[in-house]
Amino acid sequence: MILLDTDVVIELLREKRHEVGAISIITLIEVLRGLDAEKRARAKELLEESFSIQAIDNKVIETYCSLYRKLRSEGVQLPDADLLIAATAISNNMTLKTRDEHFERLKGHGLKITI
Repeated sequence: MILLDTDVVIELLREKRHEVGAISIITLIEVLRGLDAEKRARAKELLEESFSIQAIDNKVIETYCSLYRKLRSEGVQLPDADLLIAATAISNNMTLKTRDEHFERLKGHGLKITI
């Protein structure tokens, strides 16, 4: 299954298109935080109906912590939200669909990417 990154979901929304896939709870939050309060509940409902929402479970937490420590030892920093999205994809054996180039750094750590 494909995990859609926030940039992909926002593009789909702008273009009023749909794509089958899953999103991280982090992507759900990132999309909703940009909406006016009166639109937020309906948008959340639509996103939950449209995509499988991947939670932050123990596998994701362990993967995140491992990635964080490895990257830190390499002198690489990524935003926590992006690292959590990548950890969600890796721990659930999913391919991340994204246009954000900084995810390329995680290919050597088990992240599969598609554009």
